[in-house]
Amino acid sequence: MNSIALKSFVGLRQSSTETPHFSAQPKPITTPHRKFRVLAGKFSPKIQGRNLRVAVIGGGPAGGAAAETLAKGGIETYLIERKLDNCKPCGGAIPLCMVGEFDIPLDIIDRRVTKMKMISPSNVAVDIGRTLKPHEYIGMVRREVLDAYLRDRAKQNGANILNGLFLKMDIPKDNTSPYVLHYSSYDGKSGGVGEKLTLEVDAVIGADGANSRVAKSIDAGDYEYAIAFQERIKIPDNKMAYYENLAEMYVGDDVSPDFYGWVFPKCDHVAVGTGTVTHKGDIKKFQLATRKRAEDKILGGKIIRVEAHPIPEHPRPRRLSGRVALVGDAAGYVTKCSGEGIYFAAKSGRMCAEAIVEGSENGKRMVEEGDLRKYLEKWDKTYWPTYKVLDVLQKVFYRSNPAREAFVEMCADEYVQKMTFDSYLYKTVVPGNPLEDLKLAINTIGSLVRANALRREMDKLNV
Repeated sequence: MNSIALKSFVGLRQSSTETPHFSAQPKPITTPHRKFRVLAGKFSPKIQGRNLRVAVIGGGPAGGAAAETLAKGGIETYLIERKLDNCKPCGGAIPLCMVGEFDIPLDIIDRRVTKMKMISPSNVAVDIGRTLKPHEYIGMVRREVLDAYLRDRAKQNGANILNGLFLKMDIPKDNTSPYVLHYSSYDGKSGGVGEKLTLEVDAVIGADGANSRVAKSIDAGDYEYAIAFQERIKIPDNKMAYYENLAEMYVGDDVSPDFYGWVFPKCDHVAVGTGTVTHKGDIKKFQLATRKRAEDKILGGKIIRVEAHPIPEHPRPRRLSGRVALVGDAAGYVTKCSGEGIYFAAKSGRMCAEAIVEGSENGKRMVEEGDLRKYLEKWDKTYWPTYKVLDVLQKVFYRSNPAREAFVEMCADEYVQKMTFDSYLYKTVVPGNPLEDLKLAINTIGSLVRANALRREMDKLNV
């Protein structure tokens, strides 16, 4: 499905490779349309006596990956993060490709999930994972561990890590003057009011999450968001053994009208949570229902931490202004249907930083908006179809309990499992088998027809 060509999307227009023909006789020359391209760094001024200075606001996966890439590329890098021990309410699932692509050490991966249960509104459970190869798994991490590791690695490569709260920034009036960042510094402080400081930089990467202050500074616009609520529950060892390599996903109006509930295993506890966009005021009711659905398997557990956080539902209207770019949750890079964000946060942070390193010729030249726009063009071309397909899936299968029953039924198909896992684990478009695709289409239609019939019968009972 991700292979659908979306030709009308901005950034996917193809440039002609034809060369105009010149002959001895003057003839009218028809030049094919060519897309204007900015040549990074070619005409921007060289920086004298120092290297390019870039601030990364936010120390999650997006900020850590961006800071490391910048520092390795010769950029004078500053990462500002207020909560260096932050425990974000996050399922913590990462795809296999992230482990290799970002050199994630295996000792910070709490669990290697090789089995999943998708549980329908009527508690029909489908086992998923039969198509996984012996070396394949979904990694489960704690955000406080992963985030700290990525920040520490950035620091080892030369980035300056500042324990501070970003407040605002002064926007320069020309293309070479610095951005002046205002922040409260908490370095060396145990609490209380931070020391007000300023920092001058040449470019800014906003990696400061769904409530991004950087986004507000550049008038990036608002987006719809979900509320994620999660409890970390310490359960008895005999029950923890059940979740050794297993994760559960619950769907139904009781756990969320537009998302799903989850039980994901961590090192010595499970994370139980849910989320919603449309009924934020009822989030605790949905959380209680999620715990109720999993009651037999977490009975006797003790809640050791409660967490809540907003999750963006779509990209912001503006993700770039001048020499300021947004990445991760600040840009709105969380997928519909699955709610995945960790990999896309780290990937967008790295891609943005790579564009700055390339455009500045490893910190020797000033960058401009055209250099950072290369990151957006590359991102949209690579990942926009994935986001669009998952958006459609959520609208089709999360709209009612009968539709969710059809979704779970469809997940029992091995071909669906293989295509889903291959796409998730490796973040590549997986070519399908035409015959199997046809069978899948027929089965999907059949499931939806049965779901609609069931919904009509349920509507009659409710009259």
